Amino acid sequence: MTENSKNFFQSACLFEASLILVALFLGWIADINPFAALYFSEPAVFYGITGTVPLFLLLLAMQNLPYAGVQKIRRLLLDTLGPALGHCHWADFMVLAGIAGFSEEILFRGVLQPWFENHWGLNGGLLISNLIFGLVHAVTPVYFVIAALVGIYLGLSLDYGGERNLLTPIIIHGLYDFLAFMVIIKAYKREQGV
Repeated sequence: MTENSKNFFQSACLFEASLILVALFLGWIADINPFAALYFSEPAVFYGITGTVPLFLLLLAMQNLPYAGVQKIRRLLLDTLGPALGHCHWADFMVLAGIAGFSEEILFRGVLQPWFENHWGLNGGLLISNLIFGLVHAVTPVYFVIAALVGIYLGLSLDYGGERNLLTPIIIHGLYDFLAFMVIIKAYKREQGV
C-alpha cells in the first residue's frame, strides 16, 4: 500500500467511525438508543445477504448505461477512489466497507429514522432520514437521487421479515460497499493496464 493509499484509507476509516459518535450524540438529544434495534438473528443475516443482490445488480447495470449523469458518477468514483484505493488489499476494502456500513446505519437507521418517525410517522421518518442520507452522499445531483433511493431501500430493510433489526441494513450496506469498491478498483486497474 502506498503512503497516499494508506493515508486515504486511515482517514476514511476514522471519518466513518466518527459517525458513531455523531449517532450517540444525536441519540442522546433525541433520547434514542442507536443500538436498540441491533441484535443477531439468522433471518436478519439472510435478508442482509440476499438484500444486497438487487443493489449489486443495479450497480453492474449502471456501469454500462450511456446516460451522462451516470457516467459522470462512474468517472468521479474512478478518478477519486481509484488512485486512493488502487493499491489497497481486498481485506482493506472489507474493513472500510464494514465500518461504513455499521456507522452509517447506526446513524441513519438507528437514530435519524426512528427520531423522524416519532414526529412524522413511518413514511415521514423514512423519507426525511433518507433525503438527508442522499444529501450527505450528493457528489452530483444524480448521485443524490440514487443515494436517497438506496437509503429508502435500506430503511425499508430495517423491518424485513416483520422484525426491526439494524443488522439487515448494516449487512446490505457493508456488503454492497465492499462489492462496489471491488468493481471500482477492477475498472480502475483495467483502465491503467494493471
